[in-house]
Amino acid sequence: MTRTDLRVLFEIPDYWTPEQALAVYELIDGLREIILSRYEAQIMDPLREECASASPEASDPSRDRDF
Repeated sequence: MTRTDLRVLFEIPDYWTPEQALAVYELIDGLREIILSRYEAQIMDPLREECASASPEASDPSRDRDF
């Protein structure tokens, strides 16, 4: 399953207060930092590849044309 597929599986409740949303955001951000500090060397190349393939410039061949 790709990262894009996971986005479809998660729904954010619309009844959260701004404070609850911030708490979840901070939790996820903290987890991200912890995971990156432990696995940075192993995950940086796959992350770069994923970002490159997800960028509009990489997926849109019409951008290579001169107008």
